[in-house]
Amino acid sequence: MKYGYARVSTTGQDLQVQLNTLDNEGCNKIFSEKFTGTKADRPQFQALLATLKEGDTLVVTKLDRFARSTSEALTIVKELFNRGVKVHVLNMGLIENTPTGRLIFTIMSGFAEFERDLIVERTQEGKAIAKQREDFREGRPPKFTKKQVEHALTLLESHSYAQVEELTGISKSTLIRAKRKVGK
Repeated sequence: MKYGYARVSTTGQDLQVQLNTLDNEGCNKIFSEKFTGTKADRPQFQALLATLKEGDTLVVTKLDRFARSTSEALTIVKELFNRGVKVHVLNMGLIENTPTGRLIFTIMSGFAEFERDLIVERTQEGKAIAKQREDFREGRPPKFTKKQVEHALTLLESHSYAQVEELTGISKSTLIRAKRKVGK
């Protein structure tokens, strides 16, 4: 039986392209999840590994969907080979349980890990540069402008939290934090 595995790292990313690719590849069952690849305890991936048996094929679109470190990839593939499971990484091909196949897989896994490490490094460098700016604020930008929050605080003088929330869309918890901040 052919099993597919699709994964994206964040809830904002879309799985559909991977799902369509795996479906077109003829996978009988596809496991998917929105879960960071840096964690080994991905629930759907663990369920998939538990399901695979001798003669099955695991199909993933790219190596980085499968594992993020070379050692993790090698451990998983070795375990699957020992169980008689084939591994097919669509952008690489079928991984063969031969010395050459394992060598190529090891090299490609090393490149995938290297690529991920470079992305992390560039992100950290970008953050360090951004932190030098006077107006730097880590995290997502505020949903409401300072003017909107001030207006909502003014409304609180004559309205309840529920009424102000209904009028402005600013939650009670945000209003309470803003009120504390200005010392009201």
